[in-house]
Amino acid sequence: MTTTKTIVAIGGGDLRFNETLSIDKYIVNLSSKKNLIALFIPTASGEPDGYIEVFNRVYGTELGCSTNVLKILTEASTDAEIREKIISADIIYVGGGNTAKMMEVWKSKNVDVYLEEAYNNGTILTGLSAGSICWFEYGHSDSFRDETGEYSEVKGLGILPGLHCPHYNERPEFDEFIISRKINAIAIDDNCAVVFQDGNYKVIKSVYSANAYLFAPQKGIFKKSVIDNTNFMPIERLFHTV
Repeated sequence: MTTTKTIVAIGGGDLRFNETLSIDKYIVNLSSKKNLIALFIPTASGEPDGYIEVFNRVYGTELGCSTNVLKILTEASTDAEIREKIISADIIYVGGGNTAKMMEVWKSKNVDVYLEEAYNNGTILTGLSAGSICWFEYGHSDSFRDETGEYSEVKGLGILPGLHCPHYNERPEFDEFIISRKINAIAIDDNCAVVFQDGNYKVIKSVYSANAYLFAPQKGIFKKSVIDNTNFMPIERLFHTV
């Protein structure tokens, strides 16, 4: 039986106020299983109780999943316990926050290894902001903005190619940032997501005006274009644009 591999990269939106609820419903409905286990990983935000409570309400009470949380900063867990939580989940949702610090902690705890294992086993991976950057090779991150005053490039897991910018509607400086680097990138507004599944992609939204964008060479010129397909298309159209 073929394993379906899925990542839903959400540009942003406030989970507290159900701003991405239609996207979250879509994510839950991707699985035909009953009694889904949705695992929340809030490493990037420092694992605050309030964020965990919001996730439990949305994915548990409202969307009917059994929810769980992986705390690796504030609770002691063995390597086996960390892997079991990740591998046993049907959906893994990574919260927003500091991407660089999150990736550093993940690598020290083998979370990066277990997330890729879960993905290859068919677990749906998703998240917003830092939780969408992490699936790509690189991300446009505010991890060091308090120190430098600027956005920076951070490394992700590399399951998806290219560089990703979340909250694009709030980051006008990204155009200059990426054009100077001339590497393929996907920028996603708040309340918008790109679904990657088995070598294909499409766009879903919780707000009609939100968009996703591709930055890539087109006919010899590096330019920006809107990604607006609501039906799946081959991912090569994104990352092998000429």
